[in-house]
Amino acid sequence: MENQLGHLYLIPTTLGDTAPLEVLPISVKKVIEDVNTYIVENEKTARRFIKKISSGKSQSALHMFHLNKFTDALELPEFLEPCLKGTNVGLLSEAGCPGVADPGADVVKLAHQKNIKVIPLVGPSSILMAMMSSGMNGQSFAFNGYLPIDKAERKKEIKRLERLSFEQNQSQIFIETPYRNNKMIEDLSQILDNNTDICVACDITLPTEFIKTQNANAWKKNMVDFHKRPTIFIIHKS
Repeated sequence: MENQLGHLYLIPTTLGDTAPLEVLPISVKKVIEDVNTYIVENEKTARRFIKKISSGKSQSALHMFHLNKFTDALELPEFLEPCLKGTNVGLLSEAGCPGVADPGADVVKLAHQKNIKVIPLVGPSSILMAMMSSGMNGQSFAFNGYLPIDKAERKKEIKRLERLSFEQNQSQIFIETPYRNNKMIEDLSQILDNNTDICVACDITLPTEFIKTQNANAWKKNMVDFHKRPTIFIIHKS
């Protein structure tokens, strides 16, 4: 029965305004040239990305389902109907890899339940690339998404992650809304122990890429402007 079903391709995108084929393999281009049905967060940016990858592809032939924070879970089965009829579908993230810090995970789970083959394609993951370049524990790490906005809750969570890092020798990864990045590094340098390491990985794969690991005390003396720049934060207390 599986051979009669379409596949769900997990298609990575660039992490910023980079020429796609500088960071994506040719396999991504081949799939995009063959697939006309997509599940996307934002149709405008998805169409722009597809055009960059395959300039000769007919935009009018594309059919797109919208998956974002406003999408009702009851709509998800409809997104995979083409697969059940033998048509391949592509799941596109807004940046990086689908299903990781991305609403696409729910669609992937449903595809497995319906025996639809899920095929992940190679592409940049800011989380993994930050971890790779941090010099922290690549054998044990955890991604924690966003930290609380409330000042007291935020401080409590930062100290909890620091304690967890020390007790389990596990690097702790998280992200922040880009316009709050500077406040985040300021909070980390003030709240964490002076010797706790902080990695800030910003604008990964872009010409303005900045990746630096140093302890909290060093960050206090050497602040960098990360305002509105996509950034990954990692902490580790040894």
